[in-house]
Amino acid sequence: MTSTLDYVEQLPESVHRYSIIWIHGLGADGHDFAGITPALDLHEAGVHFIFPHAPLQPVTINGGMVMRAWYDILEMTLTRKVDEQGIYASSEAIHELIQMEINKGIPSENIVLAGFSQGGVIALHAGLRFPQKLGGIVALSTYLPTITQLETEASETNKTTPILMVHGSADSVVDIQAGKMARDGLVALGYPVQWLEFGMQHEVIYQEIEAIKKFIKQCFNQ
Repeated sequence: MTSTLDYVEQLPESVHRYSIIWIHGLGADGHDFAGITPALDLHEAGVHFIFPHAPLQPVTINGGMVMRAWYDILEMTLTRKVDEQGIYASSEAIHELIQMEINKGIPSENIVLAGFSQGGVIALHAGLRFPQKLGGIVALSTYLPTITQLETEASETNKTTPILMVHGSADSVVDIQAGKMARDGLVALGYPVQWLEFGMQHEVIYQEIEAIKKFIKQCFNQ
């Protein structure tokens, strides 16, 4: 299987044993998080990093400006009216990337999805619907507009997949209450969610990276 998405990749320095698919936010691209890998201290673990590029499309809240986006955002409210069809299409494209790694012989349990903002929506939506067990999901500064559908669409094999959610208490782009609504909804459905908040805006800070590193190493039994 080949991917319909273009991506940036960082090949493992040793034998390929694990994969991390890291999904960027609105208006960024796959290069956005490629520089984070040294701080994760996984260079000897045999990790293949994949940083996909979202498709180019007009975004309603930005005046119809064309940019890289995983789905259209129609309004800036706490719950956010969004293009759900776009979420499903982008998630299917992420499923292709996961399957591409599985086809290389990587067990699905050795694959982690990570995403920031819009990318966090896709990481949660795609990961919790993937039919094979994943190692973990990292969802940063994000929310989940399709949580209602998750009640009937969830993959039973990923009901126990560990989830790390991190949000900034000063986030002016994705209000922390939207993140907490997603967290509470997931917990109500029985998912094991680890929630962390920092006094940050819509960004990634050093303390957060340390928490992500610890979480991923636990997912990979490092």
